Amino acid sequence: MIKANIIKAHLALFGAHVIYAANHFIAKGIMPEKLDPRPFVLFRVLGAGILFWCIKLFIKEKVEKKDFFRLVLCGLFGASCNQLFFFEGLSITSPIDTSIIMTSSPTVVFILSMIFLKEKTTTNKLIGLSIGAIGAIGLVWYGQIAEGTSSFLGNLFVFLNVVCFSLYQVIVKPLMKKYHFITIISWVFLFGLLFMLPVGLNDAVFNTDYSLFTTNTFLVIGYVIVFTTFLTFLFNIYALRQVSPSVAGSYTYIQPAVSFAIVLMLAHFFNNDTYTEDINIVKIISCLFVIIGVYLISKKTKSTT
Repeated sequence: MIKANIIKAHLALFGAHVIYAANHFIAKGIMPEKLDPRPFVLFRVLGAGILFWCIKLFIKEKVEKKDFFRLVLCGLFGASCNQLFFFEGLSITSPIDTSIIMTSSPTVVFILSMIFLKEKTTTNKLIGLSIGAIGAIGLVWYGQIAEGTSSFLGNLFVFLNVVCFSLYQVIVKPLMKKYHFITIISWVFLFGLLFMLPVGLNDAVFNTDYSLFTTNTFLVIGYVIVFTTFLTFLFNIYALRQVSPSVAGSYTYIQPAVSFAIVLMLAHFFNNDTYTEDINIVKIISCLFVIIGVYLISKKTKSTT
């Protein structure tokens, strides 16, 4: 039974990161021609928040007053700022660049854990941190000199998304030991919505031309709400009950591989080599640097007796 649960956990993690990788292409497909990033994020936070609160109705759990400030910060960094940076970045840069930069998340979490949680470091982790930083920063900087779909500002926004979400993971950690995960996520999305309303409501009401929306537009918005947000949160939480955070974090490695595979399939399906022009040696090397860095940071050190 335990083995079966672990297999299900790995399948959940694999599914979550396949959804993430596909989202880089799916969400970009309607931005900014049909929908700007800010109202898109507003729809995402509102839609997923409603789904989480529908489940929360069945969980009778109160939050202590002293924990609300921490939940407000979680809403700011985990459901508004991170998503704004992600969608603003994705709208102007390459999905390949996005998937590679996202793999730097465990490295950023490690840095923030050293600062705020006083996590111990080792030589291997410092080496991994340096290698991973070279890969991530190199790719962001490459966006400034590259021609085509890469963008320095877009890559920087995606990296800031990683920083915000990593900060959220550090801030939310004490709450995960105290409350049901649905309780936490519900409040996080509620506070995230409060932050998003002044940012995205005006664009959603007055600056979005809904006459341009097609069935595909609504399907993309639905995918982002139901799959990229609601289901991936549930998949990750389910998996973390069976496997360690380091194992869960290692699944970020598959995002670039899935993105590369999607590009190759698109090129084959549409018989158009322009899709593969987004893959080059700089991006492959940057990806390898980030993965090696995360591996060294996540690697457990042998205890001595």
